[in-house]
Amino acid sequence: MDTTTRPIGPIVDFDGAKFPDGRTLVGAHVRLEKIDPARHGAALWAQMAGQDALWDYLYEEPPVDEAEFLAVVTQYANRADWLGYAVCLPDGAIVGYAYYLNIVPAMGTIEVGNINFAPVLQKTIAATEAMVLMMREAFALGYRRYEWKCNALNQPSRRAAQRLGFSWEGIFRQHLIVKARNRDTAWLALCDDDWPAMDRAFEIWLAPDNFDDKGRQRQSLGALTGPHRVANDPDQAD
Repeated sequence: MDTTTRPIGPIVDFDGAKFPDGRTLVGAHVRLEKIDPARHGAALWAQMAGQDALWDYLYEEPPVDEAEFLAVVTQYANRADWLGYAVCLPDGAIVGYAYYLNIVPAMGTIEVGNINFAPVLQKTIAATEAMVLMMREAFALGYRRYEWKCNALNQPSRRAAQRLGFSWEGIFRQHLIVKARNRDTAWLALCDDDWPAMDRAFEIWLAPDNFDDKGRQRQSLGALTGPHRVANDPDQAD
């Protein structure tokens, strides 16, 4: 059978990406350090203790005490196929963590996930910059595709992904069972072809002159990334 007329995709000249090494990533508002349970764990717990809603869409139940929290952090930090960062503010406060996971250097794919930001970090410039630093590192390492997956019911996560420039790809129905409940999973991604325009959008948004003397943004990040997204979440608006 002649297959020459079938669409089979372009040839990709790709030698693979590098596995992230956990080098410290530094921005103007935040510093990301490779997560170390002994160094970061207790300070993270101090920010997250009693904040049970933080675990609504994560895989584990809210830890009952510091020992249980440290066990969870240690379990993830020891995974050879993941790499996590502790989010540190300029004053030294350790206020959250986020991971690279599903890292496949040969295919050039990597996911950001297991994100847990304490309330003090949420909806801040530092929170956005933390995500931007991880994106920049991933594309600098040669990845072609940067993924964001979340529970499809987690509307704040879907909004955050779109604001950060991730393009909507759809929902995997009955993808997982988490805490004995069904989870449909929303998939979004940002590819290397998208990255130059997105990186410029982040530069504009993070520039000091984009904020007034009360810290209010002059241009929204969603407005800057929106023109460059391939597809938008049908349930979200900028």
